Amino acid sequence: MDRPNYITPQGYAALKARYDQLLGVERPAIVEIVSWAAGNGDRSENGDYLYGRKRMREIDRELNRLARKMKAARVIDPATQADKSRVWFGAEVDIADEDDNWRTLMLVGDDEQDAGSGRIGWSSPLARALKGAALGDLRTVQLPAGAKEYEVMAIRYPD
Repeated sequence: MDRPNYITPQGYAALKARYDQLLGVERPAIVEIVSWAAGNGDRSENGDYLYGRKRMREIDRELNRLARKMKAARVIDPATQADKSRVWFGAEVDIADEDDNWRTLMLVGDDEQDAGSGRIGWSSPLARALKGAALGDLRTVQLPAGAKEYEVMAIRYPD
């Protein structure tokens, strides 16, 4: 990866938990099924064996992907942010558009984004526009439907 993969401590813990779940629970269970199925004879028509091998390849790909993400991750604790008067990684921000519609967003790592819960990825267009903004700043974001202007109404960081 060319750019740092910023992630919160909670996001990193979630990646690690998923990795540990796959490696310590799911993969050993599939290995056991494949071993059992392999002992039942003809593997070419054995659904347990074929499905198990396919699932094991999926798990191994996911483990490799998670390992790469964790290796590239740069864990940043938003609570330690030096300049809490501006929007930086990990900030929770209240913004309002021209029609006075308010939204609360949290700028998190791209691997932990969830737009439905207001967690937007650090490299998203809205997050890029908000970076460095102070209370009261106006920022314009290019959205698929056109440009939209937001005002920063509040900035919070976890304790």
